[in-house]
Amino acid sequence: MNTILMKLRFLAFFVLLLSTGVTRAQDTDKYAVWGPTDTERQAGFMVRLGYVIGGTTPVPLPAEIRSINAFHPFGGISLGADAYWMLSRRWGVQVGWHFFYEGFHTSANVKNYFMGITKDGNYLEGYFTGVDETDTKMFGATVPLTATFRLSPRWNVSAGPFVSMLYTKRFEGEVYDGYLREGNPTGQKIEMTKDSPATYDFQDDMLNCYWGVELMFDWKAMRHMNVFGGLDWSCSSIFPSSFKTVHFKMFPLYAKLGIAYRY
Repeated sequence: MNTILMKLRFLAFFVLLLSTGVTRAQDTDKYAVWGPTDTERQAGFMVRLGYVIGGTTPVPLPAEIRSINAFHPFGGISLGADAYWMLSRRWGVQVGWHFFYEGFHTSANVKNYFMGITKDGNYLEGYFTGVDETDTKMFGATVPLTATFRLSPRWNVSAGPFVSMLYTKRFEGEVYDGYLREGNPTGQKIEMTKDSPATYDFQDDMLNCYWGVELMFDWKAMRHMNVFGGLDWSCSSIFPSSFKTVHFKMFPLYAKLGIAYRY
C-alpha cells in the first residue's frame, strides 16, 4: 500500500512539474526572444548581402513589341545596411543605404518601333520592324525608408518608398533582320541585316536617379541571422519625359534574395 501511495505521489509531482514547465513556455514572450521589440534591442542595424535579378521594361509592354526572343539578367549584387527602430512590439521604421549592380540582355521582335539608330556612321530616326537587342547595366545606391511589421516572431514585412542614384549606367543595343522606315511609317525603307546591324546608345540620355516602392520580407533563421527576399518597383522612368527616341516609359524592376546579419 505504501509503495502504491509513493508511486502516486511521484506521479502527481511529475505532472505538476511538467505543467509548470508548459506554463512557463507559454508565458515566454517569443517576440522578445527573437527580437527586436520596443523593449528588447529597440534600435540597431542590419548588414545585407543579396543577389539581384530583373530588368528595365515598359509597363505594360507596348503593342510594338510583338514577342520576346530572349531575356538574360546579368545576375547582380546588392550590399548595404539598414538602421531600424521599433516603435512597439510589432511596428517599427527602417532606413537603409544599399549599393547595387544590376542589368540584363534582351532580344525582341518589334514592329513599327520608333527609335533613333546609327547606321554606317549616320544617325537615323524612324520606325523599325525586325529584331531589337538591348543591354542595360546600372551601378548605384538605393535609399529605402520603410515601415516594418512583424507578422510573427520570426517573420517581418516592410514596405515604403525608395530613391535610387546611378553612378554608372549603360543602355545600348543593335537592330537587324528587318528595316527602318525613315521619318514616318511610310518613309524611305532602309534594310538592316545581322552582318550589318544598326546600333544605338542612350546612356547619356538616362536620368541619374529614379524613385519607387520597396517590398521586403525577412525570416529569422537564427537569432541574429535573417534570410530576406524583396522587390524594388520603380515608379519613374529612367529616361526624362523630354526624351522622345524611346517614346514610352522604361521602369527598373528588380527582385532581391539574400542574407542579413542583425546587430
